[in-house]
Amino acid sequence: MKLAVVGGGSTYTPELVDGFARLRDTLPVSELVLLDPAQDRLGPVGGVARRIFARQGHPGRIVTTSDLDAAVDGADAVLLQLRVGGQAAREQDETWPMECGCVGQETTGAGGLAKALRTVPVVLDIAERVRRRNPDAWIVDFTNPVGIVTRALLQAGHKAVGLCNVAIGFQRKFAKLLGVRPEDVHLDHIGLNHLTWERGVRVGGPGGEDVLPALLDRHGDTIADDLRLPRSVLDRLGVVPSYYLRYFYAHDEVVRSMRTRPSRAAEVARMERRLLELYADPSVDEKPALLAERGGAFYSEAAVDLAAALLGGGGGRVQVVNARNDGTFPFLPDDAVIEVPARVTPAGAEPLPADAPGPLFSGLIGHVAAYEDLALEAALRGGRDRVFTALLAHPLIGQYALADALTDRLLAHNREHLAWA
Repeated sequence: MKLAVVGGGSTYTPELVDGFARLRDTLPVSELVLLDPAQDRLGPVGGVARRIFARQGHPGRIVTTSDLDAAVDGADAVLLQLRVGGQAAREQDETWPMECGCVGQETTGAGGLAKALRTVPVVLDIAERVRRRNPDAWIVDFTNPVGIVTRALLQAGHKAVGLCNVAIGFQRKFAKLLGVRPEDVHLDHIGLNHLTWERGVRVGGPGGEDVLPALLDRHGDTIADDLRLPRSVLDRLGVVPSYYLRYFYAHDEVVRSMRTRPSRAAEVARMERRLLELYADPSVDEKPALLAERGGAFYSEAAVDLAAALLGGGGGRVQVVNARNDGTFPFLPDDAVIEVPARVTPAGAEPLPADAPGPLFSGLIGHVAAYEDLALEAALRGGRDRVFTALLAHPLIGQYALADALTDRLLAHNREHLAWA
């Protein structure tokens, strides 16, 4: 089995490689190709990746290249984990929105739109080249904003599924709190990418007992602290929101906090420099502890599970993924991309039937889904007015003066990445 990773020079990659090595019985990879145009990153990442395989006795071959056609030729699956503009662009996404009093974040709000505008055309170009070289390959998208990027891929007819690590992170945390195996925890996970809630936690199977009320009662303080939300919010909602709901439920508080400390992008850039130094050390043959602070926890386990199911080794595995709505939520169009448990087979990902969320959740889901529709239109067709309209539609913006000011800043900071600007 051959897998290709586009963006293989990412500092995330050793996490992925470690998962491939540990879980080789689930996903028997014979060749792993790491593709990246940045040789200064690909060299050390490729080196530590080979040493991780060797340390764990994995017989597979790891190849590094900057040739996309060679990387995807004959690949069974192609994983996308790229960042157009690198950490410098992320730093801008997290900075200029705050000049207008809005949250600065790489996937949410105006910064998230900027990332989508930079990313969608690049991903679609890569996907088209994959289709020409290897039309049977599955594309697994881990590139943010996952919901918008996955919708672009599906809308263009590509064999694609979106993946995020939020759900598997909750699964692992809840399993630890409950003292059970992670595979015995099943989440009633609903929403859109980075806009999700856990409204049920079942042990023993999808039809098992819902232990969420007891979990909140016994461990609500711990969960709330992890989310940086008051315990009372969880108790009143009766669900566990994802970390990203902070930007909606406590927007002004988050902006004030962001203004008092270095950006997350600056922290990550420092971490990446140190990680690349570690990867270049020939004695390092396992993922460093520092990588846990970089983010993407359990990404490798989620990616292995998804790829195995898509390639025929999962037996109809149920996994939380980003897939077409197709009537799952009747208040959204069929081609909206939602993040829910789905049955994954070589035919693709089919969302499981789900009770429609109540108005507190469906209202926000519908609002953000409408923004994502307009954001994708702007990414595909360009134009200042389309950018403005998408920003005006976003629930964290919603005022014409703000949308105008943010549009000006977005374009000023991203012209080099936008062919139409």
